[in-house]
Amino acid sequence: ALRAVVLVLLGLRLGFAATAVPLVIWHGMGDSCCNPQSMGYIKKIVENKIPGIYVLSLKIGSNLIQDMENSFFMNVNDQVREVCSQLAKDPHLKGGYNAMGFSQGGQFLRAVAQRCPSPPMLNLISVGGQHQGVYGFPRCPGESSHICDWIRKTLDLGAYTQAVQEHLVQAEYWHNPLKEEDYRKNSIFLADINQERGINETYKKNLMALKKFVMVKFLNDTMVDPPISEWFGFYKSGQAKETIPLKETSLYTEDRLGLQEMDKAGKLVFLGVKGDHLHFSEEWFYTTILPFLQ
Repeated sequence: ALRAVVLVLLGLRLGFAATAVPLVIWHGMGDSCCNPQSMGYIKKIVENKIPGIYVLSLKIGSNLIQDMENSFFMNVNDQVREVCSQLAKDPHLKGGYNAMGFSQGGQFLRAVAQRCPSPPMLNLISVGGQHQGVYGFPRCPGESSHICDWIRKTLDLGAYTQAVQEHLVQAEYWHNPLKEEDYRKNSIFLADINQERGINETYKKNLMALKKFVMVKFLNDTMVDPPISEWFGFYKSGQAKETIPLKETSLYTEDRLGLQEMDKAGKLVFLGVKGDHLHFSEEWFYTTILPFLQ
C-alpha cells in the first residue's frame, strides 16, 4: 500500500496527474476535419489549454475532399455508423469522452450519443446544432454556395422523396412545419432521433446518461432557419412565422427523449453568444466552453 502511495505522489511530482478526458469534434456542412481555419484551429487551442488532452477531429472518408463532400452527400445514418465504429476502435476513448459538434455536427453527435453508448459520451456540446432541423438555408458556407443553390432547389422540389432523403444530408434534417406528417413519415434521420414515430427507450436512456448537454445558440444567426432550433425550439406546427421554445414542444411535454427529466436534473445548459453562425471569440471559447472539457 505504501509503495502505491509513493508511486502516486511521484507521478504527481513528475506531472503525470490524471489525464484529461478525450475530446471528439465533428465539423459542420462544407467543412472538413482538419481545416486550419476551423476544426484544426479548435483542436490546437484546446490542446494548448489542456496539456496532454487527446482530441479526435472526425474525418468521414479517406481524405479531406471526401470528408467535405460527405457533409453534403453521404447518408447521415451511414456517417453515424462509421463514426460509432471509429470511436469503438479508438483505445484512447475506452474510458469515455466529451463531444463537441459544430452546426450539423451537433445533431449528428447527439445521434451518436443515442445510438452508440460504448464508449460512453460524458458531455455533449452542440455549437449551433439544429436539433429540431431547419426550414430554409438563408446563407451557406464560403466556397460551397453553388452547392447550396442546388440544395435549395432540390429541397423545394422533393425533400421527403426516398432518393433525396438517402443522398442529401440536409434533407435528412429538413423539417417542414407545413408538412409535419410528411416529415414524420419520411425523414430518415431527424424524425428518428427525435422520436417522431414512436419511443425508442434505448435512445432516451442513452441520451439521459449524459452529464451535461450544452446547446449554444448564435443570437445573430443568419444561416439557420429558425435559429431557435439550436436550443431545440421550432416553428409552431402548421406555419412558418411563430416559433415556440423547447418547453412548449410535445417532445418536451411528453418527454419523448428524456429532455424534461434532464432539464429538471440540471443537465441541460442553454448558452447564447452574440454573433452570426459559428462566429465566436477565442476568449468566449476559453471562458464559456473550456470549463465543460476540464
